Parts: sequence; C-alpha cells; structure tokens
Amino acid sequence: MSKVKSEKKEEYNGGDVLVQCLLNEGVKFLFGLCGGELLPIYDAIYRWGKEKGIQTIMVRHEQAGAHAADAYARTTGEIGVCFGTVGPGVTHMIPAVGTAYMDSIPMLVIGAQIRRDQEGIGLFQGDVDQISLMKPITKFQIQVDKPEEIPKAVQKCFKEALSGRPRPVYMDIRVSALVGKVDKELMESLLPPEKYRPTLKPTADPKLIDQALDLIKSAKKPIIAAGGGINSAQAWQELQEFSLKYKIPVVTTIIGIGSIAKDKETYVGSYIASTTLMHTARTADLVLSLGCKWDWTMLYGKPPIWAPDQKLIQVDIDPSEIGKNRKIDIGIIADCKAALNQFLEKADNYLNSDQFKDWNLELQEQREKEEQILLNVANSDKIPIVPERFLKEVFEFFPSETIFMLDAGDLAVFAYSQINTKPRPPRSTHFPINIGQLGVGIPYAIGAKFAHPNRPVVNISGDGAFLFNVQDLDTAVRYKLPIITVIGNNAAWGMIKSGQKYNWGKRYIDTDLPGTDYALIAKGFGCYAETVEKPEDIQPALQRAIDSGLPAVIDVKIAWKTPTGTRIIQQMKKRQLAAQK
Repeated sequence: MSKVKSEKKEEYNGGDVLVQCLLNEGVKFLFGLCGGELLPIYDAIYRWGKEKGIQTIMVRHEQAGAHAADAYARTTGEIGVCFGTVGPGVTHMIPAVGTAYMDSIPMLVIGAQIRRDQEGIGLFQGDVDQISLMKPITKFQIQVDKPEEIPKAVQKCFKEALSGRPRPVYMDIRVSALVGKVDKELMESLLPPEKYRPTLKPTADPKLIDQALDLIKSAKKPIIAAGGGINSAQAWQELQEFSLKYKIPVVTTIIGIGSIAKDKETYVGSYIASTTLMHTARTADLVLSLGCKWDWTMLYGKPPIWAPDQKLIQVDIDPSEIGKNRKIDIGIIADCKAALNQFLEKADNYLNSDQFKDWNLELQEQREKEEQILLNVANSDKIPIVPERFLKEVFEFFPSETIFMLDAGDLAVFAYSQINTKPRPPRSTHFPINIGQLGVGIPYAIGAKFAHPNRPVVNISGDGAFLFNVQDLDTAVRYKLPIITVIGNNAAWGMIKSGQKYNWGKRYIDTDLPGTDYALIAKGFGCYAETVEKPEDIQPALQRAIDSGLPAVIDVKIAWKTPTGTRIIQQMKKRQLAAQK
C-alpha cells in the first residue's frame, strides 16, 4: 500500500509575525541598530517585508534611533517605532524615550530580551530588568515569551500609545518569541486596527460646552491658549475657525507653534517672554486653554505674569492636567478637535463676530510694534554675529514649509521670539520642551526627512548640543538625506553660563568651550560644510549647502548673549534660591 505524501505546512517565526503586525498598522520605518537577538526581525524584512513597504533605518546609536522615531511621530501624527538589542541597546534608548514621554509623543519601543531559562546565569548583556527601566518613561509595558503572544501584545501597545494622551509604550520581546515557529494560519488571522482599538476621540459633556460658552460670552478680554493637544488632535483648522470667526486672540505654547500661523488676524504669539504675551497674560480676563500644560513653559499660570483673578476654562484629554498649578472655573476632559467642533456647533447661540474685535486689534497693534523693535536688533551688523541676526538670516532664507528642529538652550529661546517671522504650518517646529534634551537635532532631522522627503528640514543647533549625536551625520550621508544643520557657535554652554552670570556672581566654570572645527568634523562624515563669521555670508553659505545635495553643516560664529526668556527664568531661580536659604 503506497503512502500518501503529506503537504508540508508553510512555517514562519516570531520575527515574521512581528513584521506583519507592524505592517497591519501602517508602519514604514523601524529606527534602530542591529543586534543578535533582533536578527529574526531583520531576516523577515529581508525575505519579504521590504517589498511590502517596511524597512529598517540603521542609525549609529540607539538613542539617535529613538529620537528619529520621535520626530517621525511629531511631524506626522503617526506612531514612531524604534528598537534596541538586549542590554546596552535598550539602555541607550532611555534618554530619547524619556524625552518623548514628557512631550506626549506616541512611540512603540521594542527591546530584545534573553530567553527566560537564561536568566540569572550571567549571560553576556543579559539580566537587565528592562521593564523596570522603562516603566517611569512609558505609558505601558509588556513582555512577550512566545511567538503566538506577539499579535495581542502589538495590538495592546498600539491601543495604549494612541488612546487618550499619546505616549511611548514598551514591548520587551524575548528571543524565544522571535525564533519560535508559527504556521501560516496565525499570520493570516491578524486583525486590522479598527477591529481592536477605537478610532473616534472622546467628546466633551455638552452641558460643560454650554457653560464654557456662557462664560466666554460674559468676558471682556478672552484669549485662547493653544498647546500641543491641538497639534496632537490635528485640530488646527477648528481652532482657526473658532478664533477667527469670533475674533478671540490666540497664544500658543512652544509645542503648539503652527496651530495658528502669523498670517491669521488673531495670532498673538508663542514666546511667553515677549512684551506682547506678557501684556496679554496680565490683561486677559478669561483663558480658554486647549491642550495646554500649565507648566514652566507657561510660567505655571501664576502672577506676576498671569492675572490672579482671570477665569480659566481648561480642555485636555488627560484628566491629570486639569487644574494642575492653577485653579480652574470649568474643566473639560475631551479631545481638542472633538471639543472645538462642539464649540463651533453652539457658539452662534452665545457669541457674535464683533464682540472681541477691539480687544484683538489692541493686541495685534502691540505685536506689530514689538516685531519692529526686534527687527531693528536683528539687523545688527556686529561681529561676532548677534544671535538675533543669525536667526533672522536663517528664518528669512528658508520657505514657510520648512521643518525646523531646535537643538540648543539659549539659542532655542532666541529662536522662539523669531520663529514666526513667516507663517508656519502645524508640526513644523520641534523642540523637546519639557525635558530640554540636547542632541536631538540631527536624529530629529533624520526622522522628519524620512517622513517628509520633499520638504526642507533644518536643524538649528548650539555648539554644545551638536556633539551629542554627531555620529548620526553618518546616517544622513548613507541614506542621502539632504538635511541642513546650522550651528550657532558661541563657544559656550550658553544657558548655564547665563545662570552663572545672573545668580552666581559671574563665576564662570566649566561653561566655556574650545574652538573646535565643526565643519571639519562634518566633512569627515562626507557632509558639505563650511564656517561663517560675517552675517552677510550666512545665506550664501546656506545656498551652497542646498546646491551640494548633501547633508550639510554650516558653523556660524556668534556672540554669547542671554535672551529675555532666560533672564526671566534665572530671576525665578534666584527667588527660589533665596527662599531656600
């Protein structure tokens, strides 16, 4: 009797399952650095993943990979994905993951892990409790032991990262899960996203919308404070419609820049230390806060910057932000886009288009006067170049759609006051505002360029910040990414030196930097690079950088100078120091 030959089942491993799960979520790029435990993922991408639209982006440091994933998410609103191998690969990502966590950026962070039966034997790079390391800086953590657990783990991660307040999540995946075999049925049974996570955002209680509109109606000088929640919710059109229709002036936080642009007649500013914004904060009798954190970036909403008796309506998707640092009159837990649509549906019953016209006109006139004063300073021909002139040349040169990364201390503060010399679109200005991480600029630019290959991407960097992740100029060169880094080189840790100037009797220590040839370093990586010392040479150098078609570094020698915003912060620190003595 002849034997019937059984048909061999097509087999896959956990690496295949993970790649397919990511494809189901629309993931295109995985930013990271290869490691032995991660090779099943790489092999799946090599065999079939690339042709389906997913690829790994090899960086030179896992921290840079996580920063790049962060920037990809910041500039698109999609989740960014990064990974690191067991031990040092995961620990290298921690600073970048913490940065994204503090700024509410959705990321999937994947860390390889040893097999469970290898724990405690002293295996190379093993025995690091990666879950515990990631717990304070991620919204959710999960460990995967078997390949069949991967689909539910990925689904849970995406659900947590994108629901409510977006933030990074961490998946610790054991090598046993990646190399373990699964059959074709598991691969084909994976659910699409709409089958396991919500797609609609939470709306506000309609009664609170009515109460809020009634409170706005009774105000004489209301303003809107637009924060990162507007950009996160993609609510910029609704914000502009509501503001413009009823002539309610808008200020933004740093992370909210672009939610309303300079060419809109109700835009007031984004730099809390400007005289216009300080006047606005002190004079407004009501603030409608939309996705805005009342932290140091808004000087906590406290006097003397903010009026002590003004009303506050606070809309935020995160309940923990409601009423933090200052009392509220109405607290609304909702997605900003959903809440603004609710406001727009009912606002005609409460407000008219001329009600706040004169108030808005008063602020616009003050803003225009202040901009003229700033322009006078920015026209200085002094050498070394003053920071205001340096930034004026950069911002004037690049078109409005440019994506800017700010990677500095005092130089970033100067940039806040000038970034809106042109209208900026949403998600076009990026700075790790809540943790102030230095070294983000190059990897942020890399992530942004992968997300937006047809838009100019420019990193404005301090000389101190530049060296933190300088190695990833190599990544930009390998992938032929024509990102441009413009260094404002004041040969100092500027913000810390400012602190020594104002609070420690000008006793400068460890804040001056040597005259390193940053252009020569960049050329060593294969970049276009040059050094500039005169203000009139900045824009021609930028044009040569663009014409090169290469990643470029322009090292501009500037004067050390303290911006107004830093002086205000140092004054606050001085009061705190005095109170502690």
